[in-house]
Amino acid sequence: MIRLELSGEHTRLHSTLCGQCPQGPAGCCVSPPELDWTDIGRIVSLSGRGWLLEQIAAGNLLPASRGLELRRVRKREGPAAPRRSKCVYHGARGCTIPADRRAATCNYFLCEDAFAERVDGQADPASAASRRAHALLREVYGRWDRELAEAIASRPEGPSWDAAFLDWLGAEFERLSSASRGELAALAAPG
Repeated sequence: MIRLELSGEHTRLHSTLCGQCPQGPAGCCVSPPELDWTDIGRIVSLSGRGWLLEQIAAGNLLPASRGLELRRVRKREGPAAPRRSKCVYHGARGCTIPADRRAATCNYFLCEDAFAERVDGQADPASAASRRAHALLREVYGRWDRELAEAIASRPEGPSWDAAFLDWLGAEFERLSSASRGELAALAAPG
């Protein structure tokens, strides 16, 4: 069953299927997405700059050409299970970090199995709205990320991975978000 939490660019999709993922206990966390430029700006805008700097220093977030890679670690899901690589933030009960520190993809991605899951033999009533939210968020975040990548490429110093650079990304995210209010209105929380 799908649950859709509408909140503009912070919209989240949940599925009961995730807890029994047919791909295994780590599910899509076996191949975590990068924190793209837009993700980093979103996290900073939600008061996460200090957390990002701590995680970069700890080696859990690694500078990459398009943002920050999430370190993968080899762990066992159980005493008899083989070691598998997965996201450093995946624990026994799923993600160990709050939604405001995750890549947006982690908050709005559902696999095709979740979208196609049947509830009492019927299509999940939230499936169609969730697909629309997913498509809109992918398009918006992709466009914002391309714009930020161009702006970063034009900076002579490139990404400096310090507080000033992160603050700049946070301000750019807020600018992009504000400019897209009308487009994101369909994803605003009710009431």
